[in-house]
Amino acid sequence: MSEEKIYLNFIEEIIEEDLKSSKHGGRIHTRFPPEPNGYLHIGHVKAITINFELAKKYGGKTNLRFDDTNPTTEDTEYVDAIQKDIQWLGYQWEGKALYASDYFEQLYQYALQLIENGHAYVDDSSAEQIAEMKKTPTEAGIESPFRTRSIQENLDLFKRMHAGEFEDGSRVLRAKVDMTSPNMHMRDPVIYRIKHEHHHRTGDQWCIYPMYDFAHGQSDSIEGITHSLCSLEFTHHRPLYEWFIEKLGIFPSRQIEFARMNVTYMITSKRKLLKLVEEGIVTGWDDPRMPTVSGMRRRGFPAGALRTFCEKAGVAKRDNLIEIELLESCVREELNKSSLRAMVVMDPVKVVITNYPEGTTEWLTAENNPEDASAGERQMAFSRELFIERDDFMEDPPKNYFRLYPGGTVRLKHAYIITCQDVVKDEKGEIVQLNCTYAPESKSGSDTSGIKVKGTLHWVEANHSIEGEIRDYDRLFTDPTPAGHEDKDVLDFINPRSLVVNKKARFEQFLSKAVAGSPYQFLRKGYYTADIETSAQHPVFNATVNLKDSYKVQK
Repeated sequence: MSEEKIYLNFIEEIIEEDLKSSKHGGRIHTRFPPEPNGYLHIGHVKAITINFELAKKYGGKTNLRFDDTNPTTEDTEYVDAIQKDIQWLGYQWEGKALYASDYFEQLYQYALQLIENGHAYVDDSSAEQIAEMKKTPTEAGIESPFRTRSIQENLDLFKRMHAGEFEDGSRVLRAKVDMTSPNMHMRDPVIYRIKHEHHHRTGDQWCIYPMYDFAHGQSDSIEGITHSLCSLEFTHHRPLYEWFIEKLGIFPSRQIEFARMNVTYMITSKRKLLKLVEEGIVTGWDDPRMPTVSGMRRRGFPAGALRTFCEKAGVAKRDNLIEIELLESCVREELNKSSLRAMVVMDPVKVVITNYPEGTTEWLTAENNPEDASAGERQMAFSRELFIERDDFMEDPPKNYFRLYPGGTVRLKHAYIITCQDVVKDEKGEIVQLNCTYAPESKSGSDTSGIKVKGTLHWVEANHSIEGEIRDYDRLFTDPTPAGHEDKDVLDFINPRSLVVNKKARFEQFLSKAVAGSPYQFLRKGYYTADIETSAQHPVFNATVNLKDSYKVQK
């Protein structure tokens, strides 16, 4: 038999060509460079998996480097959360976490070098004036009146900017590239601006900060990054990335762009995600409806499922839209293998088994996970009084209704067969109790009754079950592309029923010991995960994903 052909994505093809030619001595070094101005989201997960998995496959290394060049929006809270998320996803970066601020002095020296070689100048124009002079891609830009300043004057002004002599916005340092370029990023981009802001790591040491396009590429070179992988929106930044490398004569890191992760019913703009938090649409960055790593973790999405999702979504050169159903399918597949089973009644109605001995409690055996024999078994209390789901009973059922009704017979999962004899209602006509009888010889696992039933219901025993809270989460947005409408805000598509809280649920007693983050399959309901607010006295569970897989593989 011939060996199965291994297909490489386009980045792997580039890496293998580099390895063949012994480029960089056969060394592979990638990096993940988040800005510490928000929490990681689903788009970052793709970037993380690509960088770490490629390095792992080819025996290379991956750095974690925080792009902390804008002190106005950065916080150590984000730094800590990002590191926690990466490690939870199953990855560990090379050595200690790095920061662009580690290189502020070196970047400053690079800027001086550009000025000395006539490749940068200090511009006194306002941001509005600079934008106006850049014009549009179809017409040439206008050179700044300060572009012809002498090297000595530029050096003097930039050093005085560094010394803190000037106010914010009064001057910037611009690279002297080409004001006629059709690529707007090449029209003398700003590479330093004045910001008298306290930095979360360097304090008040600096009052000038490099722009992303200047700090990013040079940081790659300083670290010897061989393959600088980023999403497609940076394609037009690549010529500038390479221009700086050429003019500074530094290590030639190579920028390669891939399609970003776009998922239906999700947004990946940190600015818009922050807006959801600030306006109280969600409870925080870790709200289970958020597409953040912390939100998905709290909801109960396993790290392995996110990695599998990114693998199945693939690495492409063109932006595409991935169906959220694929993500949910990956989550469901992982949880089916790992989740303990449990019975929880969401909307309880009491069942009294009139022929069961009063004051007696029986303990029945239930399997914890039919997919995993090593998960063992548990004991469930059974007595005269139980709870079943209210919607598992109908007084006047349609044909082929296999749940409970007057005179109808069903099996209780892991227990006995019961028959409904009588319905008790309150003064409003609401059903408050179902009187049933059970067949003692129909015990699950040793049934000798000969009774044939078509329906099996989940249930909990009344006295040993505990009250708790279910948080049913739906998609946060009603539109599959909430950020794709120029004339509307994402807030216009908020789903008013994205969270429904149920405080009348009844849980099996063993769920009082559930640890935050533990996944369970609630029989006939779905997968649920213990929330960080859960306690023995008041279990709280988040709806993770339903039982039914609606994703169809496209052929």
